Amino acid sequence: MTDVCIVLCTCPDTNSAERIASALIEQQLAACVSISHPITSLYRWEGKVEKSQEFQLVIKTQHAVLNDAYDMVNTLHPYDVPEWLVIQNITGSEPYIEWLESCIR
Repeated sequence: MTDVCIVLCTCPDTNSAERIASALIEQQLAACVSISHPITSLYRWEGKVEKSQEFQLVIKTQHAVLNDAYDMVNTLHPYDVPEWLVIQNITGSEPYIEWLESCIR
């Protein structure tokens, strides 16, 4: 088992997605952040069903820096309640996991 995890986070536009992804990479809180094309999200917010286009961030990181990564995303994110879903128990090829771990502070 590794310390590697993946975090899912949506953003309302490419500017905020790229700003958050860049900050996570620059501060060595993630090895890679993939940004999807626009997706359509349906969700309940403040008692109403909403529909919007969002950009999904797939953040490849480690448990050791999750709190710092969350704090950075929470500071930079325009949403009141940003999505922050952590997928644990990630396995992968040894070379990729080693590279990922070498990129995190």
